[in-house]
Amino acid sequence: MLIDFHTHTTASDGALAPRELLQRASDAGIELFAMTDHDTVAGYLEARQYQSDFPGVELVPGIEYSCRWSGTTIHVVGLGMDCSHPAMQEGLAELDVARAERGVKIGKKLADRGFTGALEGALAEAGNSQLGRPHFAAWMVAQGHVPDHNTAFDKYLGQGKPGDVKAFWPELARAVGWIVDAGGIAVLAHPLKYKYTRMKLRRLVKDFAIAGGSAIEVLSGRQTPDQVAQLLRLAEDFELEISVGSDFHRDGPYSPSLGVELQRLEARAGVWQHFGPGRSAVQSQEAR
Repeated sequence: MLIDFHTHTTASDGALAPRELLQRASDAGIELFAMTDHDTVAGYLEARQYQSDFPGVELVPGIEYSCRWSGTTIHVVGLGMDCSHPAMQEGLAELDVARAERGVKIGKKLADRGFTGALEGALAEAGNSQLGRPHFAAWMVAQGHVPDHNTAFDKYLGQGKPGDVKAFWPELARAVGWIVDAGGIAVLAHPLKYKYTRMKLRRLVKDFAIAGGSAIEVLSGRQTPDQVAQLLRLAEDFELEISVGSDFHRDGPYSPSLGVELQRLEARAGVWQHFGPGRSAVQSQEAR
């Protein structure tokens, strides 16, 4: 079985519109699929309108919440939640405000360094999408301030740079609670991306599990077998299910392809076991 529980559309910082991404998933033969845009379910809700055109793909509700833990931005993927649940509505509203306030602060920090009009330019780049740092990067490239997206992040928007603003995100436990209260599965996204020591990573996973998180991504893009083995041990140590996804944003020479083959992970307890025909809790909730 091919599945993918971590992808992005133009609703946040992906390059493909929801229908285009759903078409791509269908062409790849993916059977279980989630669009997990940053702090919005708009991509999933739009794609749901087209699901009947792609009967071979089951579309699972998804989101990727931004939150804070130990002074660091952490991402938590939500799967299978009822998007209309009050807990989800609370979280979405809070993150809308957080992103707007964060955008203002990033714009001011860039203006202080001579990049006037950054906020307005980023908003124009974002259009109807959830505002994020990639939109500031796109504006900087378009204005000729930097040669490319990577330079914008390396100099101005990446971790530890002026545009790396974290203070507006909710705490980890709150983001997990929104997902769980809405009947969903909270997944710790790309745990190795945070570049923690092994001890600090274990602390994060422990706090995540205590907060109600129940799964961890063991494949999210390109990882070595040793890295996958490390994450599988963490899942076992903290009695978490495993999840997989490509973290697809756009086509590129170093970008992962859509879809993850489950053959070597089938013996593990995986989040995919909760979905499929007749298994998605959110479908029964929506049917009521």
